[in-house]
Amino acid sequence: MSEKSINSVNTLLGALRSPQAFTREILAGVITALALIPEVISFSVIAGVDPKVSLIASVVLCLSMSLLGGRPAMVTAAAGSVALVIGPMVHQNGVEYILPAVLLAGVIQILFGLTGMARLMRFIPHAVMTGFVNALGMLIFFAQIPHFWRKEPLILALFALTLLIVLWLPRWVKSIPAPLVAIVLLTAFTLFTGQVLPTVGDEGPMQRGLPGLTQWLVPVNLHTLSIIWPCALSIAFVGLLESLLTAKLVDDLTHSPSSKGRESTGLGIANILAGMYGGIAGCAMIGQTIVNVEMGKGRTRLSTLAAGLVLLLLVTALSEVMAKIPMVVLAGIMAIVAWKTFNWRSLQPATLKQAPIVETLVMLVTVVATVCTSNLAIGVLAGLATLMLTPARWRGKTTAETASPAQEK
Repeated sequence: MSEKSINSVNTLLGALRSPQAFTREILAGVITALALIPEVISFSVIAGVDPKVSLIASVVLCLSMSLLGGRPAMVTAAAGSVALVIGPMVHQNGVEYILPAVLLAGVIQILFGLTGMARLMRFIPHAVMTGFVNALGMLIFFAQIPHFWRKEPLILALFALTLLIVLWLPRWVKSIPAPLVAIVLLTAFTLFTGQVLPTVGDEGPMQRGLPGLTQWLVPVNLHTLSIIWPCALSIAFVGLLESLLTAKLVDDLTHSPSSKGRESTGLGIANILAGMYGGIAGCAMIGQTIVNVEMGKGRTRLSTLAAGLVLLLLVTALSEVMAKIPMVVLAGIMAIVAWKTFNWRSLQPATLKQAPIVETLVMLVTVVATVCTSNLAIGVLAGLATLMLTPARWRGKTTAETASPAQEK
């Protein structure tokens, strides 16, 4: 067993021995599961599948990556970037082609991890990373606007109250995550007062129960391969890019290393499992990872394992309770996540003055391309292309510092 694996196991054992740390990890998983629900449901619409399909796949992905992933505390589920590349194939050929496409994508990701190609992520420039983070913060915030920017004064009041609870409660209460308090209190308020507000249940059907294994409904021939291989390649590389960039970000936030090779291999296996039981692929979700790591202070695999189990409980036995959570409360929590995700330091005059002009340009191109396409992979590729097309004498020091070998294995 490597030194990195031993450290990860020791951290997990430490959380299990300490009641305070154990409670913190479990509560972080609870709020992470609640934060997953609205986005996973909305992404299912983009992909053209039933919301229950995305929710069950997210359970499989979250639980699998809690054990197989290379970055503890990073949340993996059915993500929007993957839904964007699956959607066109589904609309043109039908949902039955998702399973073979996801299986092929999983195999590609496993090969990527086993061959060590994940280490190439160390060469992603700092400007592209900053643009990636800033664009994601903007996308998370824009996705919440429809849920609170309404004419009803009560919705705006609940949104503001959610912000106050999440931002101010931690000053006095540190044992319980403030987002969880906001969800419980404001959901109870709307139920007891009889207020009719948009809820999670309005986003998609919340029937109880679990589906069976995904059925293979397409012929095994070259025609099927011609349909699925472009989608499979897109799923594989978009999922890897977002997961490995998110892992790198969490490394910086937690000051701890991760195994990029293990993350790639684990993601491939998890996607194969999700395709067989659930039906759709996924990757790391940076917004929910920020909820887990920053708001919930989750640091071990226990937090994401708890998130997967809580999500499973919500989707099955507690689906009716989950359906009654007001969307405006979750929107308030995710708005704070967006604020915390955005790298405000990158826009400070002192930072802009010191940075080479090309570095600022690369960051802006990454942000604009990502926001305009709602696709993080396209944004990152646009930023890299801008840097490569810039004359070397104009670049200055634009690449990120290379991580130590212990961080990048």
